Amino acid sequence: MHTAEHDWITTPITADILRGALDLERTPHGLLPHRLPARARAQCADGQLAMAESQPSGVRLAFRTGATAVELDTLPTKRVYVGVPPRPDGVYDLLVDGRLTRQAHVTGGNTLTIDMATGTAEHRPGPAGTVRFTGLPEGVKNVEIWLPHNETTELVALRTDAPVEPIPDRGRRVWLHHGSSISHGSDAASPSTTWPALAASLGGVELINLGLGGGALLDPFTARALRDTPADLISLKLGINLVNSDLMRLRAFAPAVHGFLDTIRDGHPITPLLVVSPILCPIHEDTPGPSAPDFAALSGGRLLFRATGDPAERAGGKLTLTVIRDELARIVRQRAADDPNLHHLDGRDLYGQDDAAELPLPDRLHPDAATHRLIGERFAGRAFTTGGPFADHTA
Repeated sequence: MHTAEHDWITTPITADILRGALDLERTPHGLLPHRLPARARAQCADGQLAMAESQPSGVRLAFRTGATAVELDTLPTKRVYVGVPPRPDGVYDLLVDGRLTRQAHVTGGNTLTIDMATGTAEHRPGPAGTVRFTGLPEGVKNVEIWLPHNETTELVALRTDAPVEPIPDRGRRVWLHHGSSISHGSDAASPSTTWPALAASLGGVELINLGLGGGALLDPFTARALRDTPADLISLKLGINLVNSDLMRLRAFAPAVHGFLDTIRDGHPITPLLVVSPILCPIHEDTPGPSAPDFAALSGGRLLFRATGDPAERAGGKLTLTVIRDELARIVRQRAADDPNLHHLDGRDLYGQDDAAELPLPDRLHPDAATHRLIGERFAGRAFTTGGPFADHTA
């Protein structure tokens, strides 16, 4: 697959040059990064979660090299939704010394065809491809290749025209974040411009992103993954998936949040821990889930979501975003009396009513690229600056 005009050096892809993954699975083709450990994956048979955690949001190859040319062979799995215009190929972002320098795609790969009307999916195998970056600056530099945040990616081979070594420890703090598809990066332009990636860059921290599309459901195995992952800062963005999956009622919600926090605190007793409530989502502010595709729009080739619950069902304990925000604020207030490192942020401070008027959610659930930037900048401004819960007191 590689071109012949360079004297290529093949470097094994190992954990010391890969960041943001909690597990590496050896496959017949190479390595598949996972964002949940094998033990967690074994405890849930949900296909949506399996797809989301294998999509490498925040996962990047990071190395130091004098190379001016880099090739990476990968086997992507591309999603096709029946009745919806084709999705663009996943984007690979190349950063040199922290600056976005190149972007590229890999063609080919496996295809996962999803029919939202029937709930079925068909997997078809395809060939691996190569992403190629040439004309990089001379001299030794830090290079990062951010993998497509929304495209399952098996890593096959890494080639460069100069030796590669791991980037020395820069002493940067590790930020471990968990959230929904919005944190995963749905509808962001590229992997280094999801809102958590942007916030991490502005905050000068190393990101581990456990944003899982459709998977922020207070699952105990996710809490244990957070508990067992070394981190200096932890944030949880909770709420929207519990509404749009209609997974639980109010009676179960508060104890589940407490249990989730208890588990994390078992491994991180004094780590700064920020609980973030949902950003504004007009369809679910006062209307319960579940969410469903708007099939009238889908027949016209547009993907829109709608809330299928009834506001009157709140009296029976169905969850809405308004209910969840109130509960999260109450829970954090209650716990903070004994846990001074526990903090709360109202998600509407990141994206609220005025923002929705100016930058509406294109499919009624997910922010676009401009809104990812807005949320990332606001999160960094509230969390990482002086007086924020993630302020660096050693700086």
